[in-house]
Amino acid sequence: MAPDDASAAASGYTQPVIDVEALAALLDGEHAGIRDLVRTNLVAHSSVLEDAERLGMDAFRERVRDIVVEMAGTGQTGMGFPAAYGGGDDIGASVAAFETLAFGDLSVLVKVGVQFGLFGGAILQLGTARHHDAYLPDLVAGRLLGCFAMTETGHGSHVQALGTVARYDAGAQEFVVTTEGDAARKDYIGNAARHAELAVVFAQLEVGGESRGVHALVVPLRSGGKVLPGVEIEDDGRKMGLNGVDNGRIRFDGVRVPREALLNRFADVTPEGAYVSSIDDPNRRFFTMLGTLVQGRVCVGGAGVNVAKVALALAVKYGARRRQFEVSPGGEERLLLDYGLHQRRLLPLLARTYALHFAQDVVRGRLHDVFSGHEDDPQARRRLESRAAGTKALGTWHATRTVQECREACGGAGYLAVNRFAALKADSDVFTTFEGDNHVLLQLVAKGLLTDHAGEFEDLDQLGVVRYVTGLAVETVIEKASVHKLLERVRDLLPGGDEWDRESGLLDSEYHLAMLRYREEHMLAGLARRLKRGVDRKRDPGTVFSQVQDHVIALAHAHVERLVLEAFVDAFRSLPEGGNRAALELLCDLFALSTIEADRAWFMEHGRLTVQRSKAISREVNDLCRKVRPLAVDLVDAWGIPPEMLRAPDLLG
Repeated sequence: MAPDDASAAASGYTQPVIDVEALAALLDGEHAGIRDLVRTNLVAHSSVLEDAERLGMDAFRERVRDIVVEMAGTGQTGMGFPAAYGGGDDIGASVAAFETLAFGDLSVLVKVGVQFGLFGGAILQLGTARHHDAYLPDLVAGRLLGCFAMTETGHGSHVQALGTVARYDAGAQEFVVTTEGDAARKDYIGNAARHAELAVVFAQLEVGGESRGVHALVVPLRSGGKVLPGVEIEDDGRKMGLNGVDNGRIRFDGVRVPREALLNRFADVTPEGAYVSSIDDPNRRFFTMLGTLVQGRVCVGGAGVNVAKVALALAVKYGARRRQFEVSPGGEERLLLDYGLHQRRLLPLLARTYALHFAQDVVRGRLHDVFSGHEDDPQARRRLESRAAGTKALGTWHATRTVQECREACGGAGYLAVNRFAALKADSDVFTTFEGDNHVLLQLVAKGLLTDHAGEFEDLDQLGVVRYVTGLAVETVIEKASVHKLLERVRDLLPGGDEWDRESGLLDSEYHLAMLRYREEHMLAGLARRLKRGVDRKRDPGTVFSQVQDHVIALAHAHVERLVLEAFVDAFRSLPEGGNRAALELLCDLFALSTIEADRAWFMEHGRLTVQRSKAISREVNDLCRKVRPLAVDLVDAWGIPPEMLRAPDLLG
C-alpha cells in the first residue's frame, strides 16, 4: 500500500470503484447511438491522422473532402436536418455527433461544421421551402458543397457593419452583389478556396435606394469546378493549423442573382421592389436572424471540451505508466502520476473537463428544445444564446490551456507529432476565435445579465446597455438579473449564518454554490454601480463602458462558472448511491474548490475567505487530487475515445 493510500485508509476514506461501462453510458446519454456511429467512422478513417502529417496541403484538402462526403453517406452529418430531405430530425443528436467527431482529425471536424452546420444550417434556418427543396437533398448527401460567407477582412465580430452590398434591381428582378473595398472582402471562409459551389453571403440589402440591414443570399461561386464570372477567389494559404480546410477570400464584382436567392424566412422583397418583413424593428430582425445560427457556438464549445478529453487521456495514461526518479535509494522509480505536482497539474483539469461536459449537456438540451419547438418563449431563446456564448468561451479556453499543460506533462514525447499534441494544439487554437471571439462573447453574456435578457435586449448595443442600466436604480438591476438574491440574504442562504466562512464544510456543495453565487452577484452589483456612477458624472457612455470592460468580462466569467458548477452538482446528485456517484462527487468537489482557490484573492478581498480558510482549501485540493489519482485512468476511459484516435505509441506503449 502506498503511503498516500495508507493515510486515506487511516482517515476512514473508502476509495470508490468505478463501473466504467455504466459511466460511459451516462456520459454518452440519450445520444449514445449516434456517438457510436461517429466512433465507428473515426476508426474507419483513422489513417487521416497520418495523412495530415505526410500529405502536402492540396492533397490533404482532397483527402479531408473525401472523408466528409463518405461520412455524409452514413447519416452522421445530417442528423439536424428534416427527414424529408435525408436528415435525422434531431438537433440534439447532430450536436452530439459533432462533439464526438472532435476525438479525431480536426480538419475533418471543421469541414463538417462548415458544410452542414454553417452553410447547411443557414439555408435551413434562414431559408424557406423554395431553398430547402432546391438545396437540402444534395447538401445533406454531400453532393453539393458550400460555404458561409459572413466574416470580412475589416468586419469580424461586428456583423451589422459588413460592407458587402446586395442592391435590388427591380427591372431585372435580381440582386447585384458587390464587394465595396478591401475591407468588405469576405475572408477566412472555409470551403471557399477549392470546394464550394455555392455561398451563403451576408450583405447589406439595399432596396429602392434604402438600406435594410444585413441579410443572407445564396450566391453561386463555381460551376463544374470553375469560378464564375464576377467572382474572385483567393486562397488564404497555409495556416497555423486546420490545413485540410480550404479557407479563402472572396470578392464580388456586380454578381447578379435572382430575387429568389434571398433567404427569406424573416424578410423578403416583392418582384416590384417592396421590402416586407414580419419583424418591424430592424435590430430585432437582425438579432433574430443571427439567433437561429446559435447551433454553431454550441457545437464549437462541445468540440473544445472533447479536444481537452483527448489531451487528458494521453497525459493521464502516460503519467500512469511512465516512471521517473527513485523514491528511495535502489528502489523502483516512481510513476509520474503519483507525484503531487503532476496530480496538481492534471487532475483539476480532469475535474473541470467533467464539469464542462455536464454544462454542455444542458446547453445541447436547451438548444434542442428551442429549435424543435418544445420551448417557444422568446426569453428562453435569449437565455440560450447567452448560455451558449459563455459555455463556448470557457470550453474553448479550457481546451487551449489543457492541451498545453498535457503536452508539457508528457515531456519531450509530447512534442513528437506522432503523439497527437502537435495537431491538437495547432488545430484547436482557433476555436477561441471562430464562432465568436471569446471576449466578445463574454460581453454578450454580461449584457444579458445587466438587462435580464429583457425585451429590449436585441436593441441594445454597448451604449444602449449603459443607458438602460443607468436608467434603473442599481437595486433594480440586481433584482431583475439576480437568480438567488444573495446580496441581501447572505445570512439566510449561506451555510453557518454569520459563521459560514469558518464553520461550513469545505466539501459541502451548498458552500461551493454559495461562494460562486455570491461572487457573481457582488460583481453584478459592482458593475452596475460603476456604470451608473460614470454616467451620473456626465461622462461619455462609450468611455464609461470601455473603462469597465475588465469588470464586464470578470462578471460573465463568474456567471458561467456558476452555471457549470450547478450543472455538475445536478448531474452527480441525480445518480443512485454507488461508486460512480462517489467518483463524480469527488470530481465536483475538486472542480469547485480549485475554482475558488484560483480566485482566492477576490474572495479574500471581499471578506468571503479568511487566510486560514484559504490554506485549508489548498490542502483539501491536494487531498482530493490524491483521492482522484487511483480513479484517473477509469475516468478518462469512460469518455470512450477510440484507441486509434489516441495513437501515440510513445505515450501509451
